[in-house]
Amino acid sequence: MQKGHISVQAENIFPIIKQFLYSDQEIFLRELISNAVDATTKLKALSSKGIFEGELGDTTIEILLDKEAKTLTIRDKGIGMDEEEVDRYLNQVAFSGAKDFLEKYKDESGIIGHFGLGFYSAFMVADKVEFITKSHKKNSEGVTWGCEGNPEYSLDKNDKKERGTDVVLHISDDATEYLEENRINELLNKYCKFLPVEIQFGTKKEFIPKSEEEGAETEEFEVPNIVNNPEPIWKKKPSELTDEDYKSFYNELYPYSQPPLFWIHLNIDFPFNLTGILYFPKLNNSLEVQKNKIQLYSNQVFITDDVKEIVPEFLTLLHGVIDSPDIPLNVSRSYLQADRNVKRIGSHITKKVADKMNEMFKKERTDFQEKWNDIGPLVKYGMITDEKFYDKAKNFALLKNVGEEYFTLEEYKEKIKVNQTDKHDKVIAIYTSSPAEHDSFIQSAKDEGYDVLVTDTMIDNHFMQTIEQKFGDYTFVRVDSDTVDNLVQKDETKESVLSEDEQKTVEDIFKGQVTTAGAQVAIKALSPEALPVMITKSEFMRRMMEMQSMQGMGGAFPESYNVVVNSNHPLIADKLMKAENEEEKGKLAKHLYNLALLNQNMLKGADLTSFIKKSLDFIGK
Repeated sequence: MQKGHISVQAENIFPIIKQFLYSDQEIFLRELISNAVDATTKLKALSSKGIFEGELGDTTIEILLDKEAKTLTIRDKGIGMDEEEVDRYLNQVAFSGAKDFLEKYKDESGIIGHFGLGFYSAFMVADKVEFITKSHKKNSEGVTWGCEGNPEYSLDKNDKKERGTDVVLHISDDATEYLEENRINELLNKYCKFLPVEIQFGTKKEFIPKSEEEGAETEEFEVPNIVNNPEPIWKKKPSELTDEDYKSFYNELYPYSQPPLFWIHLNIDFPFNLTGILYFPKLNNSLEVQKNKIQLYSNQVFITDDVKEIVPEFLTLLHGVIDSPDIPLNVSRSYLQADRNVKRIGSHITKKVADKMNEMFKKERTDFQEKWNDIGPLVKYGMITDEKFYDKAKNFALLKNVGEEYFTLEEYKEKIKVNQTDKHDKVIAIYTSSPAEHDSFIQSAKDEGYDVLVTDTMIDNHFMQTIEQKFGDYTFVRVDSDTVDNLVQKDETKESVLSEDEQKTVEDIFKGQVTTAGAQVAIKALSPEALPVMITKSEFMRRMMEMQSMQGMGGAFPESYNVVVNSNHPLIADKLMKAENEEEKGKLAKHLYNLALLNQNMLKGADLTSFIKKSLDFIGK
């Protein structure tokens, strides 16, 4: 029996392992199973090259749980080790010393395998670890290595008959959760779901018909419970897959989710290796940030579902899988952000997404438009936050009008510029954020020959500002921001049927009824078919107020609005002016003002109750 000390300069390696890795304690199982997968994959490679001439046989990796003995075993039938290899790989840790490691990586909290600590992660959950192995080489003897979480180890020969390795963890008292079947199942599902070698954890019952006849009696069998899918579709060529394959895999990733709209199959081998599938989910016409939906793998080993350092933030709305051996996984998030490879990968994924959408738009525009309500928020978010994506997306980003017609930014500009260009040569895009609430304003705009867009997602305000900044000659104005005649700010104005003195009289009457601070009365000569009184708000002030509301800064801008009185409407020019006395004029003005407030959903509380009561009294008379 050989005894010795693990080759490190400092003797506190095991406390350091626990100190650095404790927050990610559960990844010990991933590391040990990954080692088993590596051992199996190496054996298959040697076999394919004729170097290993024996029978491969069953290469399934087994996870064995013995709650009574307090052990968890990871068993592979892979390449195995001889005594010299055990000494080299287990006793000579792959760094100069624990002290140097502590100093160099004190700010790191990433994946452990790269630092030679993959196997040693076992000591985060075990008081003692046994490594029982036999090499695939002819005439090799079995070896058992044992260690109890300190620099001392034992090395003995054993009579193991089969090649491969058993890593036996004697679970410590503070890690008994890893003796629970449900917990192990959870970790296997999280980290090992798509590893390239079959992994068995226990058995399951399977009922097989005794004959091929319909309704035949079934027979119960205990069969191995294989917990992973060794051949996920992202490793296959797109030409080998059908739409159903992609949808089925999506359901495997996200059970009970709505089917995806479409997907992008990534298969890159230069300037880095990356495969994967990104799915476009339904966003329900709003920006629902659903983080942790893209899963990052390295050679089919699950790493994380927090990929914001790898893909731009707007693409975190997508679902799916990215698998790349070239992403530096052994570093902290801050280092990831500064890594050149990571930035290149993020840029390439962004390009692929943009190219796929552009291709869909050009080849299947009708289908693209039908999906726009669901994918629009993602595209707009990307255009706001990513300059390179904006440059590509401006060609397929769509605007929708109240008539359910779709236009690119340039198409819409061409459509409205003749009738909706103001005296400053700016194209005025009139929009509504709520077609139902703004119906009267929309009708007035349409009567004047103007087109009205629908912008009803929470990101649209920011999107419109981005377009205004990029184009320079595009301006967005909400349909209730001003009277229709003034929305495009042209020089020509309609004439009023009232004299200047009569207009001043009307203005004074309404000023007597409009007592709200910040409300300004304005008399304008509009079409007789337009509303008699309208409430309008400055586009600039409304945007400022909406922005402060989103940022939780209520009160920075006091609410203000205009009470626009249409001097050409019969109720103003005729009925109001011919009312018998000042009291009657005041009552009519107050009623018309309340109707305008009601039209903007601004009449509330006691004022609304009083208005309803007076309306009922009027109907009764």
